[in-house]
Amino acid sequence: MNMMNFLKTRKSTREFKNKQLAENDYKKVDEIISEINFEAQQYLIKMKLYENGENIFQNLKGIAGYSGVMIESPHYVALENEPIKPVSMIYSGYFMEKLITELNNLGIGTCWISLSNVNSELKKKVFGEGSERLNYLLAIGYPKPKSPFAEEHFSERIGVEEMVYIDNFEKNVNIDELENRGLGDLFFYVRFAPSTLNKQPWRFILHDGYIELLLIDDGNISYIDAGIIMYYFEELAKIQGMNSQWELVLEQIEHKNVKYIIVGKYKI
Repeated sequence: MNMMNFLKTRKSTREFKNKQLAENDYKKVDEIISEINFEAQQYLIKMKLYENGENIFQNLKGIAGYSGVMIESPHYVALENEPIKPVSMIYSGYFMEKLITELNNLGIGTCWISLSNVNSELKKKVFGEGSERLNYLLAIGYPKPKSPFAEEHFSERIGVEEMVYIDNFEKNVNIDELENRGLGDLFFYVRFAPSTLNKQPWRFILHDGYIELLLIDDGNISYIDAGIIMYYFEELAKIQGMNSQWELVLEQIEHKNVKYIIVGKYKI
């Protein structure tokens, strides 16, 4: 599946088949994680694959996940990072979505799980010594087939004109201008990137020679969301023949009593 279709149809898997990954698939997942860990280690990030999903689920049900809704799966990937370091959180989102994309290509479903309500004692019991830095899990496995009669739920997405500006926040973009710059498809599809509670906190400002990414700072900012949108933006940009990477800025600004974090710049 190409990246545009994947993003538009991307959904977390809530129900997994009650079966282990095939040995060959499990080995591939482990290899992918090793490759990502090599890239991510500079940001104090490490992922680890856990085979015994049943033990993890039984210990964390009712505690982990949003509102204590723990997702049951045959395996989990644990994510270590530094939550007090924005750069570590940003690239946690970036590399976790990279992993999700790779697993999707193998026919493996995934679902993010927060460990924010899991105390250090329970983490140690479930994951062993040195697990204090575990802040997220990724449930993985083969998805249960969906009923063809089940109603599909689609999360609302903000329009491109609400998300993209020219030079500053005083001028919203129009689609014709984006098309003239060869950026129409990129911004149309990047809107479908997932975000915490579907807040879609990202905004973009187009300048001569670069694009700024900003996050709305409502006092509960999720740098994970910044990394998620950065990953998909770069992947979609490659389809358009652009091969730059985001350069982090991490500066705060304010416009009409709304605070923003300038996350980074992408040269075009």
